[in-house]
Amino acid sequence: MKAILSRRSIRSYTAQPVPEQLLIELLEAAMCAPSAGNEQPWQFVIIDRRDILDEIPKFHPYAGMVAEAPVAILVCGDLLRDTHRGYWVQDCAAATENILIAVADKGLGAVWVGLYPRDERVRAMRALLAIPESIVPFALIPLGYPAEDKPPANRFDAGRIHYNGW
Repeated sequence: MKAILSRRSIRSYTAQPVPEQLLIELLEAAMCAPSAGNEQPWQFVIIDRRDILDEIPKFHPYAGMVAEAPVAILVCGDLLRDTHRGYWVQDCAAATENILIAVADKGLGAVWVGLYPRDERVRAMRALLAIPESIVPFALIPLGYPAEDKPPANRFDAGRIHYNGW
């Protein structure tokens, strides 16, 4: 609960590299997400080359923080594994959220940068990384050691809870 309640979108990072073992642990958390029919229709790309990271803000208007991030994880949907048509979106969202919670637990900072369903962002990311047509870039997660400190945000709103109907 602590990681969930303290998780914040972090957009500023130190230059300290993130160890590969930590990245693997984040992806292990991602792959523990639920998925329709347990199909696990996800693929992941770790991006740590500065020249590639620097290209992303050129086509994504809300990805400026990538310029500071030492690494990013691209979450992709694998349409060849989408046997429960269309549920890959929910499955990849669950994997993305698991990464964000694990990031908070590990003392790192990250932010969810949406790609899908914006076709121009999907196409640009696909072209940048030579991603096949059967793979859909879903979300980018720039991450690193935080260079900013944000207190937990209390977003609980009892007025949004309904029992047995509206």
